[in-house]
Amino acid sequence: MEDNARQDIRRLLKTFGIQADEAIMAHLAQQTGVAALQLRLTLEDVTDYGENPPARPLGLEIEGEVRV
Repeated sequence: MEDNARQDIRRLLKTFGIQADEAIMAHLAQQTGVAALQLRLTLEDVTDYGENPPARPLGLEIEGEVRV
């Protein structure tokens, strides 16, 4: 099970990385007069757990700067 989970995680992260890169580059191409973008990347578990939600929901935020 762990191998399948790891493969699924890597597939999601790879897809996100490619799409995020494309979206950021397209956004940068439209911006003028900005020295840097301040970005926040968010990971959120949107699973419907029904009556048994986790005690600590999965969540991760990373903030950083992308220089133009």
